[in-house]
Amino acid sequence: MYHILSGMRVVECASFIAAPSSALHLLQLGAEVVRIDPVGGGPDFRRWPVSDRGDSFYWEGLNKGKKSIAIDLSRPQGRSLAVDIITAQGDGAGLFVTNFPRNGFLSHEALSLRRTDLITVRVMGWNDGSQALDYTVNAALGLPYMTGSAANGADPVNHVLPAWDLLTGSYAAFALLAAERFRRETGRGQEVLVPLSDVALASVGHMGQIAEVLIDGDRPRQGNDLFGAFGRDFTTADGQRVMVVAITARQWSGLVAALQLGDAIAALEAALGESFVRDEGVRFRHREALFSLFEEAIGARPLSALQEGFEANAVCWAPYRTLRRALDEDPRFSTDSNLFTTLDHPSGHRYPAPGAMASFQGVSREAVPRAPHLGEHTDEVLAEVLSLSSARIGELHDAGVVSGAAR
Repeated sequence: MYHILSGMRVVECASFIAAPSSALHLLQLGAEVVRIDPVGGGPDFRRWPVSDRGDSFYWEGLNKGKKSIAIDLSRPQGRSLAVDIITAQGDGAGLFVTNFPRNGFLSHEALSLRRTDLITVRVMGWNDGSQALDYTVNAALGLPYMTGSAANGADPVNHVLPAWDLLTGSYAAFALLAAERFRRETGRGQEVLVPLSDVALASVGHMGQIAEVLIDGDRPRQGNDLFGAFGRDFTTADGQRVMVVAITARQWSGLVAALQLGDAIAALEAALGESFVRDEGVRFRHREALFSLFEEAIGARPLSALQEGFEANAVCWAPYRTLRRALDEDPRFSTDSNLFTTLDHPSGHRYPAPGAMASFQGVSREAVPRAPHLGEHTDEVLAEVLSLSSARIGELHDAGVVSGAAR
């Protein structure tokens, strides 16, 4: 948690991963984030993984440090109140992150009538406005047919990590900061559209995969082979599985030295008329011949001996293990680092929560705040953002337009 963006207030009205993670990134760099929640919680309020009593670890992970105001958005008075909060005045305000549809009461056109310099960052599914999630975009784009191996036949293989949600959240935060700078220079607000489908399509294009498929056709499945370079999983003498990668010439030379394969590799290079040191693509083209040498060498060594040789030669590798083992065994993944703060969460559980992923030199990193209870900051937001009196706030509670903390 840093204070680099202090003075900036972002209002969030969103659910799931992309838009809430966007506001979370901004918060962890110092922005105040006011989250407008439906009374009783939105569609992700109970989303898995959940605690033993049904509280969402997912929700409290994505909403750390945010202020929650619970409003009945099904009622005209509640929608009007939400609009008041989104369009409230202030130099650092007028910043809105949402994944609601473009039309309706949260349309930028309607909101900007109340504040002309409003910046709306709208996370979308498809770029035509139709609904989509990470997994449906990924399926439609074809990546599940690149994932897996020949053993999967014609069956698609989904990836466990929602890459487009995470990338879209990060890009939306970046886009909001760009729009905010533009507003400071010109005084003009705008709506910024960030569709998952455009993030996915642009990302594969940036990596050369659109050019590849247009020129060479669809990429076949590679299993656990690293595409375009030397890399694959191997099994050690004591049955441990490791991932070994050699992209650079230094990584390749270190790997060959660690496994004492210099003579065998030189003989293969002579037979093929190739050099594996200079071009990672050559290693990929001849990976089957290389894999047999490495399978034998790695398979003859226990993990402990392999690790010693790999570390001595700066090999790029990692053992396969579960997330729990990674947290327990690898100090690089330690939750005792200053990336984490151990908190008592709304779920009633105490566990470490991560903060800002970047480390800013010369700037103090502070503790991560916990996620709010639903509606925990209702009265505070109404009083501080809208300057409502305690009597008026009480009337809104009595009418059921807003609610306080649901504990």
